[in-house]
Amino acid sequence: MEKNKDNAVILFARDPILGQVKTRLRPSFDDETILKLYICFVEDSLEKIRQVGNVECFVGVSPENHSGFFLGIESFGMSLFVQRGKDLGEKMRQAFADRFAEGYNKVVIIGSDSPSLPVSYINKALASDKDLVLGPSTDGGYYLIAMSGKLSEVFSGVAWGTENVLDETLKKIKGTSVSFELLPIWYDVDSPDDLKFLKTHLDLIAHSGIWVGRKTKNFLDEISFNRGSFLK
Repeated sequence: MEKNKDNAVILFARDPILGQVKTRLRPSFDDETILKLYICFVEDSLEKIRQVGNVECFVGVSPENHSGFFLGIESFGMSLFVQRGKDLGEKMRQAFADRFAEGYNKVVIIGSDSPSLPVSYINKALASDKDLVLGPSTDGGYYLIAMSGKLSEVFSGVAWGTENVLDETLKKIKGTSVSFELLPIWYDVDSPDDLKFLKTHLDLIAHSGIWVGRKTKNFLDEISFNRGSFLK
């Protein structure tokens, strides 16, 4: 896609293949239900980044687009690339480096595990004048990372997938010239308990008249009805 705007937003997502996504939701759910749920997560996340103004949107898929799920996203004004690197840190670093090499001034990466994340948080990251913006997650990681103008070296030596990711990242920039900002805390959805909280949260959001995570909410309502009180 030809570069037309100065800023980029990237959604990191896994290729939605049966048995290979959101495996921590087992055994509460079967693999087919988990796959359908994850697809809702991704579709809500795609809709979210499309709502961000004056940016170009990318999807970084891992490990490949074998399922074909992301074919055709170019018609929605998005570009697809395959994540490259041996761990999450390397993959994010490469995604930032590639976008900066293409001439983007500010780049934001979000994951697909926060379907309820407000678009305003992404806009806040884009509006920041800091070198680095992090969105702290309740699990000790971060749901968003943004950089402005240059690559901040915060990815190596971090124990990805642990509750120490955010702390280790902040330690890496302590004493450096990197300026940073922390967004409000939010949450990822990985476990059955996380999913229960998400359902309650989406119900409350909907009652307030705000529609976010619409496809996820509709699917959770459906499986909750079909299976009785398993999310109660």
